[in-house]
Amino acid sequence: MQVPAPIEYERATDVAHAVDLLERLGQDARLVAGGHSLIPMMKLRLTDVEYLVDINDLHDELGYIRIGADEVRIGAMTRHRELLESAELAAAFPIFGDAEKVIADPVVRNRGTIGGSLCQADPSEDLSAVCTTLDASCVIRGRDGERVVSMDDFYRGPYETAVGQAEILTEIRFPVRPGGSSAYFKVERRAGDWAVTSAGAAVWMADGVVTDARVGLAAVGPNTTGMPQISALLRGQEPTEDLYERAGALAAAHCSPSPDGRGSVAYKRHLAGELTRRSLRRAVERIQPSTVHEKER
Repeated sequence: MQVPAPIEYERATDVAHAVDLLERLGQDARLVAGGHSLIPMMKLRLTDVEYLVDINDLHDELGYIRIGADEVRIGAMTRHRELLESAELAAAFPIFGDAEKVIADPVVRNRGTIGGSLCQADPSEDLSAVCTTLDASCVIRGRDGERVVSMDDFYRGPYETAVGQAEILTEIRFPVRPGGSSAYFKVERRAGDWAVTSAGAAVWMADGVVTDARVGLAAVGPNTTGMPQISALLRGQEPTEDLYERAGALAAAHCSPSPDGRGSVAYKRHLAGELTRRSLRRAVERIQPSTVHEKER
């Protein structure tokens, strides 16, 4: 049976206490909330941890979904189940419901948190793609106060983020803009598995024309991959199947997958293109339920 190495355990009572513990315990301390990524790595001895700082008591402080007119704020301790069950969040960003339905299983969704998902920084992680698609920003708190970083700056590489050793991710912020909707598609080897490839899309429209769009891909590069080329292509255009095809071709061309047990480079590029088309189409249909391109399929 695989068991982790001996550790010391501390339980934080609030954010300030968690930051203090991390600062005092040093480089060998790690935060744990849901633990679904960290604990298996500890059992396999893939990570060296001497101190675990349990932050589950911070749920009252950091477990929230606040819907504003111009911004949605989600506390880092908000659990997957809470994201999935929030009708207000689904109305603002349907992409969350799409993604949460295909994340792991009920056991993980009941305990895992959005903050833990982002801080794991796995290139195949679903909510990282969602947050990239929605142009989110991350609030990081340390002893010297808060700082806010974009998703582009949050990820430094696979399994590495901008959160310092004595800092904690406390909140994720999402801008709210009128006339928009979103969608997410994922291909996985079995239900609840990491993505072979996934794509999220957010589209904003006015008078039948795309005013802006964003696409985020996962599992096809060292980090979650944004697609500014697709944004530039779609702006000012009327959505059609031909436009989706061109967007999918850009996604396939500009991602950088690696071959592994889940598939070849060619297969993952094909999925990147196909899932980009599907997510853009679904996002537009949610804005305009009776879209003209329905007859073009």
